[in-house]
Amino acid sequence: MRIGVTIDLVRDVSLGTEFQKLRSFGMNSCQLVCWDRSLLNRETADMVLREMKEKEVEITAFWCGWEGPRYWNFYEGQATLGLVPEAYRFARMEMLMEGVDFAAELGVKDLVTHAGYMPENPYDPRYPEVIACLRRIVQKCEKKEMYFDFETGQETPVTLLRAIQDIGCGNVGINLDPANLIMYGKANPVDALDVFGKYVRGVHGKDGLYPVNGRELGEEVPLGEGKVHFEKLIPRLRECGYDGDITIEREITGEEQIRDILRAKELLEGWICRS
Repeated sequence: MRIGVTIDLVRDVSLGTEFQKLRSFGMNSCQLVCWDRSLLNRETADMVLREMKEKEVEITAFWCGWEGPRYWNFYEGQATLGLVPEAYRFARMEMLMEGVDFAAELGVKDLVTHAGYMPENPYDPRYPEVIACLRRIVQKCEKKEMYFDFETGQETPVTLLRAIQDIGCGNVGINLDPANLIMYGKANPVDALDVFGKYVRGVHGKDGLYPVNGRELGEEVPLGEGKVHFEKLIPRLRECGYDGDITIEREITGEEQIRDILRAKELLEGWICRS
């Protein structure tokens, strides 16, 4: 297993500088994250390809966000996140379709996103509607010889497994963010692999705590200080046949973020060697 880091594709921020920072960490792989639809064009793709070649960086997945309001909590989040809210569904589906084309131009084989709070009740009228939208995106990925990967978090493992089965295509996978499963109070990530382990195509190196109230997510914390227990997760991933990257994600900024990334890399290297 290699260790990488997430890198944001943001207007007016030098991607070359971010790639150089990645290399200074002793890494050469990343997931590229973009929430700005205006960047999903050929000119940006050409720039990314130049910087990838010059800095000798591999992008293992393109994490495609979607525009519009988003609240990362248990209340407003239900009405704003992903493809579930009908008011934003079509525009977000279009952006994800553009994200597929963008990822294909980069030669990246996995597109990742949050689908939103997928209904646990399969008889909820929103459920088949979201599945139909996802199937269209997945089918476009299939034409490009790509995978569509659900980022874990807002749905239980069983709901996620059902969605994969109901989409019914062979190119659907999971980007396992173990901290999200904890922070959303959805599952223990080690146990969740019993449900969907064979679908894991990417893993985030992130840690967190369980929620302590019914409105807000649990807190993200430096890797090794939360409830994920990577020392147990990594051997279990190997048992499931996963030998890909663990991509560190630390959702803060500044010097503290750099310190936490380097500490996470050190911890992960030790657990990988012992697994």
